[in-house]
Amino acid sequence: MQSFIERLAQMTDPTHSAASAAGPDIPKRLVPPHVERLTPYKPGRPPADLMAELGLKKFINLASNENPLGPPQSALKAVAAASAAMNRYPESGGLQLRGALAERHRVKLDNVVLGAGSESIMANIIRAFLHGDDEALTSEGTFIGFYVLVNAQGVKLVQVPLKNYRFDLDGIARAINDRTKIIYLCNPNNPTGTIFTRGEFDAFVRRVPEHVLIILDEAYYEYCLGNPDFPDSMSYRYDNVLTLRTFSKAYGMAGLRLGYGLGHDYLIGYVNRIKLPFEPNSLAQAAGLAALADDEYLQRSLANNRQGMAMLASELDRLGLKRVPSHANCILVDMGSEERVNAITHSLLRHGVAIRALAPFGLPHCLRVTVGLPEENEAFVKALSASL
Repeated sequence: MQSFIERLAQMTDPTHSAASAAGPDIPKRLVPPHVERLTPYKPGRPPADLMAELGLKKFINLASNENPLGPPQSALKAVAAASAAMNRYPESGGLQLRGALAERHRVKLDNVVLGAGSESIMANIIRAFLHGDDEALTSEGTFIGFYVLVNAQGVKLVQVPLKNYRFDLDGIARAINDRTKIIYLCNPNNPTGTIFTRGEFDAFVRRVPEHVLIILDEAYYEYCLGNPDFPDSMSYRYDNVLTLRTFSKAYGMAGLRLGYGLGHDYLIGYVNRIKLPFEPNSLAQAAGLAALADDEYLQRSLANNRQGMAMLASELDRLGLKRVPSHANCILVDMGSEERVNAITHSLLRHGVAIRALAPFGLPHCLRVTVGLPEENEAFVKALSASL
């Protein structure tokens, strides 16, 4: 007797006659239409493969907005100490790290939720609050993870075009309707690096009904420390705003997948009902606790970004390219056409430098380069000059 998997394999085999299958409609019933329409994430090829194929001795990855300094030594020591207990499940409540975050942001423990990266918390928010005829509202040209998560929920996604590479908050406010449940804002925005200002956010939030949740993704928040124009969400404390932050960027721990959310305890309580019980893992929690106290590393990280940003901006201007002023750890460059973006991207790869083409973000005529170490930035500029 055939198993279900064997029958399913036959029905997806082009050499097998659909007429002879017991149930040719099973795949349609098995996969919801909104999931069937999704496109799997396509990661870049492993650097080792590219180096071998292209005959390179060195490879520089400036495509993923990672921190080029490597992880904090304090986090590495904490991971080493915590690894002795890897046979035990993590402390489910994450009380130590949540407590440190609550103290840092002057909130209660119940206002903090942890996740395996801020994207995991975003997924739990969407699962907890979006259903049926609800709609999600955001911008074009922002973090594609939000698009995927909403589409995977089968909920309508409304996108407002960018305006001068920035969130058009006025346009988003005008797009709110009775079915709007969640508005997603990324500030600074990935991939453009742009921000909306405190004044713009003040005017916007007054137009948002109280029953509409605002997800304020501040993954790049640390790069705006000290900027008086940046609307730090934790200085507002609106009941319908959920803040997302991460240890992946300024704290250099993207590989550990650690993020946190801040919001009203009523909302955080529902997110915690959706959250997996042992997320994030024990090593990530230990590393986060150590990194949070490591101000010396954070200041080095921000200093490297400031210096690298200034150097790259100057060189891109010298080359006559159209760059967008950035408040994050990356710069968007408008190359004018997708063909030119692809040509530059492939040429840079041959020089051992990876950057990000932005067609998946809905910006096919643009590319994004991450700020690296000084020598990496110099190698990128040299390779870009040769490619142009």
